[in-house]
Amino acid sequence: MSYQVLARKWRPRNFSTLVGQEHVVRALTHALSEQRLHHAYLFTGTRGVGKTTLARIVAKALNCESGVTPNPCGHCTACQEIDSGRFVDLLEVDAATNTRVDEMRQLLENAVYAPTRGRYKVYVIDEVHMLSNSAFNAMLKTLEEPPEHVKFILATTDPQKIPVTVLSRCLQFNLKQMPVHAISSHLAHVLEAERVQFEPSALALVAQSASGSMRDALSLLDQAIAHGAGRVDEVPVRAMLGTVGQDYLFTILDALNEGDGSALLQVASDIALRSLSFSAALQELAVLLTRLQVAQIVPSALGEEPGGERLMELAKQFSAEFVQLAYQIVNAGRRELQSAPDDHSGFLMTLLRLYAFRPTRIADVVGHAGLAARGASGILAKPHIRAAVAEVAPSPTSSFPADVQQRPLPEGVVDWHRLVAELTLSGLAKELAQNCELREIDEVHCLLRLAPSKTHLQMRPSPERLEQALSDYFGRSLRLKIELAKNESNTPAETAERKWEVSQAKAVGAITEDSFVRDAIEHLDALVVESSIKPIA
Repeated sequence: MSYQVLARKWRPRNFSTLVGQEHVVRALTHALSEQRLHHAYLFTGTRGVGKTTLARIVAKALNCESGVTPNPCGHCTACQEIDSGRFVDLLEVDAATNTRVDEMRQLLENAVYAPTRGRYKVYVIDEVHMLSNSAFNAMLKTLEEPPEHVKFILATTDPQKIPVTVLSRCLQFNLKQMPVHAISSHLAHVLEAERVQFEPSALALVAQSASGSMRDALSLLDQAIAHGAGRVDEVPVRAMLGTVGQDYLFTILDALNEGDGSALLQVASDIALRSLSFSAALQELAVLLTRLQVAQIVPSALGEEPGGERLMELAKQFSAEFVQLAYQIVNAGRRELQSAPDDHSGFLMTLLRLYAFRPTRIADVVGHAGLAARGASGILAKPHIRAAVAEVAPSPTSSFPADVQQRPLPEGVVDWHRLVAELTLSGLAKELAQNCELREIDEVHCLLRLAPSKTHLQMRPSPERLEQALSDYFGRSLRLKIELAKNESNTPAETAERKWEVSQAKAVGAITEDSFVRDAIEHLDALVVESSIKPIA
């Protein structure tokens, strides 16, 4: 007997064996149980999620000899013929190869005739979005008011291309991509039934590579069984798929943490030597960075997943800001692979970009002989600068080193207007400072108040730049906090605006009171455009 591939052998035959589409199964089951049958259904979703399979199950439910039921028997002649693709009243049409209007008209002309064997004549039109506009127009009337014995089931991967006139005549069901755990669980069930030994970690790799498609997963599983000589183990599956092991990814993060550029070069060489996918490596690295950020923000969400302890240790070594920046760099690097000279070069440059562009605090870039970094938390420090200042960089809780002179805090009330004018700021950070009101300031903290209407000024990195400018000014690490509330006194921006309004009023008055201007207005019917008047500073 010839071998039957797993994707066909394990194709679901009823609703109970369909994996990952519970929301669609529930709706269809209730409709069939209550005999609330629509004349046209539209199943949408990516490849391999069960659109055609679901259409065949619905066809069996409508034509089972036991009656219209959500649980077709699977043993009667109608069920068996549908499963084998021989049921005369189930017409499966591939719209990708039958796009013309003449073919659609010929198909619909036969719809008026009663079913030959079954209860309903079921038209399954796959990839329906490929039909021409004329073909869609030809089927509209029949689709809206078909004979009682006709049911349409349309399937597509691109519903955006289907005319609204067709969509409005169908009940639409969106089939979801299947989660990795659901695919892994089903693959384990298949292998147990096939009596094939496997490692769960290998199934997780197959499920992840399937990208939400159960059909792709079963096809890969067939390949994995052949590749592993009747077994499905992690090492051969990883080699087959070209996926990158977690050890490589953790080595990258360790190298970044330790500032070891040579280790990054070695990782790139090792991946190239094993002919692994650089695109997959960056994809896996992005997934690991996501888990790392989760470990930093919601550590309890990790549970007991593999590598959790190592991930928690790394979460303490990196700042949350760096993880966000690294995630963006990795995703950008993956997109740029196609334009790189070659994949190895593109991958290597992404790793070097991670190494070179790291966000650091002001305390991390203070060097000998008064070298101080000017700018915000998030400034991009070069590796040799970080190495040069490693000996003098203070801990997060310490004050600035002795070679940076501290400025004493002024006694009494601090003049925030004068202080803002003396800070080294520009752009949005300067706007933020000018629109804030000083509430409190001490040796380690600074509290500002910002009107709720100005909350957009808090866009990053403006608060960090303002915090660092204050730290630079006073020569000590200050922690900035901004509260949102109505200001109780004028901010520097409001003071400047009122000053400008007074100057503008004086300038307008000077122009309108000028004798020449008054004569022009009186005798020549001239008009003063006040918006064009600017006060002379």
